Amino acid sequence: MVRFIVKRIGYGLLVMWGVFTVVFILFAVLPVDSAIMTLGQRSDISTEEAVKKDLGLHLPLGIRYINFCNDFSPISFHNAINEESNFYLDKDKYHATTLFHFGKESVCVAKTPYLGRSYQSKRPVLEMLNEAFPKTALLALISIFIAIAIGIVIGILCAVWKDTWFDKLAVTFSVMGMALPSFFAAILFAWVFAFLLADYTGLNMFGNLYTVSNFGEGEYLDLKNLILPAVTLGIRPAATVIQLMRNSVLEVMSQNYVKTAFAKGLSFFHVVRKHVVKNALNPVVTAISGWLAGMMAGAVYVEYIFDYKGVGVMIVNGLEKYDFPVVMGSLLYISIILITINIIVDIIYSYLDPKAKIQ
Repeated sequence: MVRFIVKRIGYGLLVMWGVFTVVFILFAVLPVDSAIMTLGQRSDISTEEAVKKDLGLHLPLGIRYINFCNDFSPISFHNAINEESNFYLDKDKYHATTLFHFGKESVCVAKTPYLGRSYQSKRPVLEMLNEAFPKTALLALISIFIAIAIGIVIGILCAVWKDTWFDKLAVTFSVMGMALPSFFAAILFAWVFAFLLADYTGLNMFGNLYTVSNFGEGEYLDLKNLILPAVTLGIRPAATVIQLMRNSVLEVMSQNYVKTAFAKGLSFFHVVRKHVVKNALNPVVTAISGWLAGMMAGAVYVEYIFDYKGVGVMIVNGLEKYDFPVVMGSLLYISIILITINIIVDIIYSYLDPKAKIQ
């Protein structure tokens, strides 16, 4: 098991390096002057040059890439004394703990990854992401819970009641759900449940996880604003779970060990609960990581339409204002989360499937 986990972590690090390099190349070749984006249009040449030096834009592309890697890595190497060095350990940028010294000026440190500062707000990107991501994570977890709970139950019932009116109706709605784009579903749900039926549902068309009190009592948690975004985001994965679970249960129920269990006189409920469901869950578990990646993409549209202040809104605002450190940081942050989830899913799958080889 340990070897298997180490192997998966190694693959994850390689994928992370690939994503990291692609993101750097894409943003390095963009024809945008980051100094002007930082200072605005009323900057002078000397100030622009100072900002370019601070951002490292005056350096060759290779040195910038090494700096980029060094900033992002939790263990990095810096010059602790020479402020003119390209790798100077700036206390304002890095929250670092020294591990060891080597040479006269160089140190190895453990630090929080540095993703740069926003051109617009001047705040560290990691700080902004740490504020926004829990909201997106909560939205995604509630959406995936809704999808799995509804999808597994309906999928099992469809398999048990195969070719009945319930099965045909559920399959029809699941196909429609898979074909429904997230941005269109968000607009449709907002219009129907928060506008046409607002008097009955009491739901808001727009709203954040935390709402400012009208009586000057600060912010309070408003979980009602999670309902429409979570349901909208959970439609497509729920439809996929129904199809996967239905087909998987039908396949498992045709296996000889299930027929043997019935032949021994075990009840239908006992066979389904003990033998069918566990083995039928394998394709559902392996698809979780893919759904979460899709949810992150869908969250960009859903959060923006419902004005839910998560990472999706951050990315859209960053693109609108050419705030590239925010966009780059968000992509890298989400990549780390998804790669970590992939590793966890692989471990869970190896537990569920006794045929999986753990080397």
